[in-house]
Amino acid sequence: MNRRKLLAALGPAALIASAGTAWAAVSRSRNPYYQGPVSDHFDGLVFSDGRTVSKGLLDVLRWQTGKREREAFPESYATPPQDKPPARVEGARIVHLGHASFLYQIAGQNLLIDPVLSERASPFTFIGPKRVNPPGVAFDDLPAIDAVLVTHNHYDHLDIETLAAIHRRDRPRMIMPLGNDTIVKARIPDARAEALDWSDRVSLTERLSVTLVPTYHWSARGAFDRRMALWASFILEADGTKIFHIGDTGFHDGSLYERLGREHGPFRLAVLPIGAYEPRWFMADNHMNPEEAVKVMLALRAEQAIGHHWGTFQLTDEGIERPPQALKAAAAAAGLPEERFRPMRPGLSWEA
Repeated sequence: MNRRKLLAALGPAALIASAGTAWAAVSRSRNPYYQGPVSDHFDGLVFSDGRTVSKGLLDVLRWQTGKREREAFPESYATPPQDKPPARVEGARIVHLGHASFLYQIAGQNLLIDPVLSERASPFTFIGPKRVNPPGVAFDDLPAIDAVLVTHNHYDHLDIETLAAIHRRDRPRMIMPLGNDTIVKARIPDARAEALDWSDRVSLTERLSVTLVPTYHWSARGAFDRRMALWASFILEADGTKIFHIGDTGFHDGSLYERLGREHGPFRLAVLPIGAYEPRWFMADNHMNPEEAVKVMLALRAEQAIGHHWGTFQLTDEGIERPPQALKAAAAAAGLPEERFRPMRPGLSWEA
């Protein structure tokens, strides 16, 4: 079997393990992205969120090559018409671009979070998870971008080609966790990339700030760089409105979000992943399911939530409609009206 057929047989999760990038060739004796002081979540080589990491490459191969109950995505999945955002918004307006990508228009600023506008969420152009719908806002319709926030370096969240296109057009600030700036500057040497640690707070304007906080996840761009760049969630605060944004997370025991809810809540909105969760034996550590997302919303003391990370790229085994169906059932079981936590399709918006 040639390399292309082998990658196709192994599926999207194996792409990270097979990525033919310079980063994947580094020695485990040195972190290529970040050299900094040891802390409670960095041992000098890799980052940790305090959990025991139990899944590795052998588990990826077991999942991809073993008996699976996989519901294939359709070739295309209908979504609402693409949004035409205004140039600026003084309040808060959030548009889903697809998967985990968002345009935030808040307090007069335009932000992108985890923008992936490419055809594939992959290190390759010829194989890997392919989008089944266009971005919720066409690139040419995006307003001038002031800042880009990146939660972590997985290919469905950090898309170098999209970042390069935005940089060429708007030269925004780029805010990301430790080590991710090295990845960005390798492709975009003059990028205004700023790397921050958990609990760091940055003021984008006098009215708008962003704080990085922990999340239960991991990082990798290749086979030998697992957890060598940090991952984070974002708390955005503007004019008295607080929004909690998670790109990816597992649930674990929920204690992290109970603590963050006590320390930073309540929130006007929580933007939470609800997809890429099957099979649970493999995905539970790092991807919560809709039932767990409802628990996180309540732990954060959020008035409302919107669900993303579903319906654009197939990364895991659940069918394309499973996340919104499961979310509806989970919200009902928790006694929540549907409007308090709704799944977000590309092109739809939320306004405060």
